[in-house]
Amino acid sequence: MTGTIAQRIAQIRQSLPPSVRLIAVTKQASLNAMREAYAAGVRDFGESRIQEAQTKQAQLQDLPDITWHLIGHLQSNKAKKALEHFQWIHALDSLDLAQRLNQLASELAVSPSVCLQVKLVPDPNKYGWTVPDLLADLPALNECYNLQIQGLMTILPLGLDSSEALAVFESTRELAEKIRQQKWSNIQMQQLSMGMSADYSLALQAGATMVRLGTIIFGERAT
Repeated sequence: MTGTIAQRIAQIRQSLPPSVRLIAVTKQASLNAMREAYAAGVRDFGESRIQEAQTKQAQLQDLPDITWHLIGHLQSNKAKKALEHFQWIHALDSLDLAQRLNQLASELAVSPSVCLQVKLVPDPNKYGWTVPDLLADLPALNECYNLQIQGLMTILPLGLDSSEALAVFESTRELAEKIRQQKWSNIQMQQLSMGMSADYSLALQAGATMVRLGTIIFGERAT
């Protein structure tokens, strides 16, 4: 996609239903690039590393209405920092981490929004619950009263073709619907965080409510 950051964002928005939340993945993006995205109307920024996010947040304090999303894997020993610096945690990937976050959220008097990361197909390179494990853990997750469990998040394995990718996204939506029908008191399934720069159009077809876009906005990252 060519053009300025603002032009790219405008083009992307034309393809997004109004109800879909655009999260600009700002990992390795410069502060100037982030300010350009903000000026173009983006208010949701996604970071993978807490330390990088802290540095940027300190220098963007004049933009107080940003919502910060942690989209990378969260180690348990960094859970407190995550709660201090992010309103959303997309990659909540185990019951142990959920219970740790729940305890810390109570101590910090915060109530973060979270998505449960699921693996619909086996992938040793991705974190997250398998479907049977997630269904088994739902009663315990429902007891995590300090977390706002908003929905599911998934990341595709590498190497899928379009039809396989769409099937994974659709299976994620169907899983969310199955959980919703169980009518848990503290587990909402209103959000589907799925779709990145290369596959977000497929995720939209399958019902994504949040897309996490970096490269298509900011260009290729340094390796």
